[in-house]
Amino acid sequence: MGLLSIIRKIKKKEKEMRILMVYTLNIWDVGGQRTIRSYWRNCFEQTDGLVWVVDSSDLRRLDDCKMELDNLLKEERLSGASLLILANKQGIKGALTPAEIAKVLNLDAMDRTRHWKIVGCSAYTGDGLLEGFDWLVQDIASRIYMLD
Repeated sequence: MGLLSIIRKIKKKEKEMRILMVYTLNIWDVGGQRTIRSYWRNCFEQTDGLVWVVDSSDLRRLDDCKMELDNLLKEERLSGASLLILANKQGIKGALTPAEIAKVLNLDAMDRTRHWKIVGCSAYTGDGLLEGFDWLVQDIASRIYMLD
């Protein structure tokens, strides 16, 4: 009995199928500098997910951050995009927690059809990044591929 015959018999008993699906993520870092914000619109077409990075330690700029996010989310071409908010610099003393940032950004008042999540992270150590991007990919896949 050959190896392929053995594998076929085992697979018939297992009733399990494994499929590897490979897809490409196109990620655009459009930056947050005021001078380039007008160019953001060039990247909106066919966008499935947004990553909004907040400096959790920069309390002075949170109002500006809220205003820009609110304006961005009004863009019709982004209406179906999942939103991941990364509350960066969590390791810095005095940084706001993700819950505090969510309150400042008034995320609970966001359109109920918008899928969003806020995750505390540190770009320096990498903490929280995998959790955030894992959620984003899963959320987009659940909408695009109609998965549970």
